[in-house]
Amino acid sequence: MEKFIPVVVIKELSETDKILTALKGIDIHTAEITFRTACAAEAIRYAVKHHPDMEIGAGTVINAEQCLAALDAGATFIVSPGLSPAVAKICAEKNVPYFPGCVTPTEIMAALELGISTVKFFPANVYGGLKALKALSAPFPQVKFIPTGGVDRSNIDEFLAFDKIAAIGGSFFVKEALEKLEG
Repeated sequence: MEKFIPVVVIKELSETDKILTALKGIDIHTAEITFRTACAAEAIRYAVKHHPDMEIGAGTVINAEQCLAALDAGATFIVSPGLSPAVAKICAEKNVPYFPGCVTPTEIMAALELGISTVKFFPANVYGGLKALKALSAPFPQVKFIPTGGVDRSNIDEFLAFDKIAAIGGSFFVKEALEKLEG
């Protein structure tokens, strides 16, 4: 897994090429295309076909139906804002990485019981940021985190310096990539 996972919201299928090309322009080859829009599954399918040099996952997956649609479209990983046992089961059966949102000890324990040891920490800024991650790492040394929400250029280096960070998620990567492409 790359250290950076851009959270990509595709509002119209026609945006897909521009956004993914921009991300590759800043040497990022992973994209988490969110299920916040009507064309999410179509955008994932298009991205997988037309950008085979990228790892394309699905984000904001909140139920089994969305998970199955994302996997059918070719997503190679699934991300949720919370923990869904139904999504975890599907991903385990299909051997696809699942990164559920977990911010409390109880949620982390539930993820561990499902065989998940890398979790999304969202929204990181609201739930205590790096200080909270360090505290949670004490009782859960086997867990790696993907902080998302509130991570940006002002604090990214602090997060990356912590050895329990699997990757950083965020929409700011897309903004930076597009600014560079257009600038």
